[in-house]
Amino acid sequence: MTAGFDVGAERPAHPTIAQLRDVTQPPSVRTRAAAEHWVAHAYLRDISPYLTRVLLRAGFSANGVTWLMIIAAAGAAVATGWPTLFGAILAVILVQLQMLLDCCDGEVARWRQTSSPVGVYLDRVGHYVAECGIAVALGVRATGELRLSGVWISAGLLLGLLIALNKVENDLVHVARHYVGFSQMRDAEEVRTPRRGLLRTARRLAGLVPFHRVFHSVELSILVLIAAIIDLFADGAATKVLLAALVVAAGVTLVGHLVAVLTSSRLR
Repeated sequence: MTAGFDVGAERPAHPTIAQLRDVTQPPSVRTRAAAEHWVAHAYLRDISPYLTRVLLRAGFSANGVTWLMIIAAAGAAVATGWPTLFGAILAVILVQLQMLLDCCDGEVARWRQTSSPVGVYLDRVGHYVAECGIAVALGVRATGELRLSGVWISAGLLLGLLIALNKVENDLVHVARHYVGFSQMRDAEEVRTPRRGLLRTARRLAGLVPFHRVFHSVELSILVLIAAIIDLFADGAATKVLLAALVVAAGVTLVGHLVAVLTSSRLR
């Protein structure tokens, strides 16, 4: 904590970075097991207060920042569909911006004390746009042009659907708990761990090769970039192989995720 600064006091109009960190990055935020992506832990939370201070001084609301995040997410999807190396590089940059703004919108909300269901809803929309949009656009990239149909267009659409369903499985946990009057689920690793020994072991093994994590926009954009670099020498084959592998992995992940939810403490 910053000496002499009370986080419950009136917020100054021009906060210091230290004050912003005290108020907007409490331990409850920095230690979340699932809500914080590894890039946030690694470097984005170190950068975000500087952008948050700019956004506050510019008069942005938390929801306004989230709309910027949604725009960056949509831009990343469009860039992914541009079948060039520059398009892949641009997608990575826009995804990093999306994730940075994803940190900032919560920080603005905590500083202004304006957290709301609308903000949570828009945040979810942003992540769906990024991850499902990149998946669909990968089909366009594998095709080499925008078409209404085709094998790789269909593969991209299927991948987008599987990723959406996988995300829905997460969101339906909160819906189910709400309908039966349960409290909000703790964001802790032990809650997500299957209660039975064999499944717990299987989950640990999956953690050694965490292919189920590649469907986040960060990992997707990096894989697209790697495939784009290989495609310089492979005439587009790497992107096609990537898309096919992601469809298979997404199908396996969807089933595994459903089993993990039903055998953990998330619905209890």
